[in-house]
Amino acid sequence: MRIGIYGYGNLGRGVECAVMQNPDAELVAVFTRRDPEKVKILTDTAKVEKAENVLAYKDKIDVLVICGGSATDLPVMTPELSKDFNVIDSFDTHARIPEHFNNVDKAAKENGNIALISAGWDPGMFSVNRLMASAILPEGKDYTFWGRGVSQGHSDAIRRIKGVIDARQYTCPVESAMEKVRNGENPVLSTREKHTRECYVVAKEGADLERIENEIKTMPNYFADYDTTVTFITKEELEKEHKGIPHGGSVIRTGVTGKDGENKEIIEYKLKLDSNPEFTASVILCYARAIYRMKQRGETGCKTVFDVAPRDMSAVPYEEMLAHML
Repeated sequence: MRIGIYGYGNLGRGVECAVMQNPDAELVAVFTRRDPEKVKILTDTAKVEKAENVLAYKDKIDVLVICGGSATDLPVMTPELSKDFNVIDSFDTHARIPEHFNNVDKAAKENGNIALISAGWDPGMFSVNRLMASAILPEGKDYTFWGRGVSQGHSDAIRRIKGVIDARQYTCPVESAMEKVRNGENPVLSTREKHTRECYVVAKEGADLERIENEIKTMPNYFADYDTTVTFITKEELEKEHKGIPHGGSVIRTGVTGKDGENKEIIEYKLKLDSNPEFTASVILCYARAIYRMKQRGETGCKTVFDVAPRDMSAVPYEEMLAHML
């Protein structure tokens, strides 16, 4: 499976590492908006190319992994690149997923390609677990808690604000709300009651800090619905105290079974991650394998994690799955 990486930030570097861990995958090229001469990758056999040269690789790449930001990059990049490549992205603006799906589906189908959007852990693995748990326990409630950890998408959205040099955004679950759910109390929780957001921002010298803070706190789909704190720090403080990119969270479904619903049942899927981008990249690669196989069977158009059979994600032979995993 010949892989291309479009964008070489934290996620792109994670995808390269994931390719190195999967013997059925090969990295062909990395495409960057930076000067290729200044971009150093780990794979000696792969090329580093300017992003605008990507079409020269149209017949040399089986799946192009698009590693852009969800705020402004992916809504443009994924539909455009799906005209010429089989593609996969990690679009994570939940409210805009239907719109993004329709745009990508049209472009991919018209050109006979396959695309998978919103691969990662949420959306992605958490999505699959929400679907499965709600099917198993139809009488119940879903709860999703994220963090405490760095959100790449939210951090990227802050960095796009005028006057911001760099930023880290931590999503933090409200512990008291999580305990009520795990106790089977089935609380009704607003968005604001489930999570808080902590933002650490490095601003340019002379930047309007009040304006930056206001733009962060009022940003729709990202911060407007949460209690958000903004702390301005130096670049040195950011590099020293916020270097890592940990994350994690839980998907919990509480429900009942039995003739009169007398038995409480709780399903929980939990992640604790040292590296958000590297784990996301690992999820992306196994879904890249899946759409590569689906394309070989003649499928086209846009897909999500809901459309993929687990066996298509794995490099393990089916007989071994039956013998050791089922």
